[in-house]
Amino acid sequence: MKVNLAQALVEFKKDVVLAEVVQRLNDGDKPVQLIRELQDGMGLIGQKFETGDYFLSELLMSADLFSKAMEILEPKLQETALETIGKIIIGTPKGDIHDIGKNIFCTVAKGNGFEVHDLGVDVPAQRFVAAVEKLNPQILGFSALLTPSFEPMKEVVDLLLERGLRENLKIIVGGGVTTATVKRYIGADGQTTDVMDGIKQCKGFLGR
Repeated sequence: MKVNLAQALVEFKKDVVLAEVVQRLNDGDKPVQLIRELQDGMGLIGQKFETGDYFLSELLMSADLFSKAMEILEPKLQETALETIGKIIIGTPKGDIHDIGKNIFCTVAKGNGFEVHDLGVDVPAQRFVAAVEKLNPQILGFSALLTPSFEPMKEVVDLLLERGLRENLKIIVGGGVTTATVKRYIGADGQTTDVMDGIKQCKGFLGR
């Protein structure tokens, strides 16, 4: 009988979660499905944090457990990627140091055939632009969990326009504080709060 991965994560059952991930992979379950279940658990933990049932310590514990599960899943994701379908540059803009969502996206994107260049967190506008100039990606991704990061993202897009680098570049913004309004404000092509939806949009940008 399969363990409810989301619930096991919510209850911080480290040994159960990791053993179940290994067992399910051995049984032939797809890594992306396991990631989806773990994401559901992270979503439940986020809700508990919002209602005051969980605190920062629980958030950190869950993030650590999720990361350990991803260490098992990432090599399997990479094995499924037989071709590179496109290049993505991604980073968390200046003023924001959150990286969990970004890191999850990077892992899943690699497993879906993307060549991913992660610039990290607190990335200044000029560094984004320099990376686009150097690497010539099809897609630029912003990850944000703080509203002050909206202005730095807009600054990047404006600089790309000034330097003639925007025309053949698709831009997507992701993160819990982002909305369609934010997408329009910064001048992006896509917006999401869900990793798998973000992957779907990026594939759509490339006609996949």
